Amino acid sequence: MKEKGKKIVAQNKKARHDYAISDVIEAGIVLVGTEVKSLRQGRASLVDGFAQLKNGEIWLHNIHIPEYDAGTWTNHEPRRVRKLLVHKQEIQKLTKELSNSGSTLVPLSIYFKDGKAKVEIAVGKGRKEYDKRQALKEKADKREVAKSIGRRSKGVE
Repeated sequence: MKEKGKKIVAQNKKARHDYAISDVIEAGIVLVGTEVKSLRQGRASLVDGFAQLKNGEIWLHNIHIPEYDAGTWTNHEPRRVRKLLVHKQEIQKLTKELSNSGSTLVPLSIYFKDGKAKVEIAVGKGRKEYDKRQALKEKADKREVAKSIGRRSKGVE
């Protein structure tokens, strides 16, 4: 029976806080068998992860997928470099965007889509500390407005 839908394994919530995200791309990822089994158990960490363009290919660095418990000598290395599967046109588009100084490729999430492992990567530009505070303030303001609208529609105020 084929799997349907999207099952999120890991998210990098800090990336959306630390970077101004501009362009998001879904990419396949080249994995070995024990990595897939470990991911299916919902075990992965995207903290400190980044992607890099090298020789017209995109490589994912510092993603931690722990060893599979039931694996034997065939187990994988937890922090190995993994290749991403992206169309050539998308790679060219990313190359243009990364030519801007301060831009980097950041993994946002790892998930299974219809049974296949996927990674969501984005072009991010690092935020300064005051930008982060401003973003948090705007988020809190939006939340407060939504609360008051909800209260008003219920007639509570």
